[in-house]
Amino acid sequence: MMYGLGKMIALMGVFLVVIGGLLMFSERLFHLGRLPGDILIQKGNFTFYFPIVTSIVLSLLLTLILNLIFRR
Repeated sequence: MMYGLGKMIALMGVFLVVIGGLLMFSERLFHLGRLPGDILIQKGNFTFYFPIVTSIVLSLLLTLILNLIFRR
């Protein structure tokens, strides 16, 4: 029982490291986060950023990829 739990935690850690690496380099590779339609408001020392279009694009891509992987 503990072996399975340890294996699952280790795999989740590897998954998080890979996702973190992709996020760090995604701006250079894909220019995500600066798409037209993303909301950016700057006033004085206040900045509000809401990446609505980036969120929609990532959601569509992940939906397509996961549907291809888990198709029966």
